[in-house]
Amino acid sequence: MSDTPFTRLPRNVMPAEFHLAWDTLNGLTGDATFVEVFAQHPAMLDFVMNKFYGPVFFGGQVDNRYKQLARLKLSLIHGCRTCNKQNVPGAIAAGISEAQVEAMDDFESGPFTDAERAVIAYAAEVALTNIEGRLSPALFARLRRHFSEADILELGTTMAIISGMAKLSFVLGLVEKESYCPFAPEAAA
Repeated sequence: MSDTPFTRLPRNVMPAEFHLAWDTLNGLTGDATFVEVFAQHPAMLDFVMNKFYGPVFFGGQVDNRYKQLARLKLSLIHGCRTCNKQNVPGAIAAGISEAQVEAMDDFESGPFTDAERAVIAYAAEVALTNIEGRLSPALFARLRRHFSEADILELGTTMAIISGMAKLSFVLGLVEKESYCPFAPEAAA
């Protein structure tokens, strides 16, 4: 269970419009702390769930499969256990195979297309732990072979918001962390 100083609103107290988000998160992870805390500010929870994840993550012009790959790579790098519990099923539902999920650490040699490898490499550059991250000319060229500049901007914006929300979730104690999470207090000691 997540360790947050924030008050959690039980499902039966939060606005009914967020019950589905609570049900989904609790069903995937067994911990709906994120929704329970953010339900205190319905406009912010609405923004995150309905104005970001809906139209940007699950909409937009870039195929959701690529966004799912990026999202999974980021949560694996960041060590967010809560995120991994939902991102693995999300990736598989988007058509990513279990073999691909297992090969994320060695994606350059794994069973991915060139476009998928480019997206995963892009995610590794955007990761919070990559202080030196940048879009090198070589990576830009790899991405441009498969995506328009607008697509690359959409992917980057999606990854930046996901990464920012992950960092906020770590800071506020809204998610469980993997043992290797660089944002876990044990990792800093």
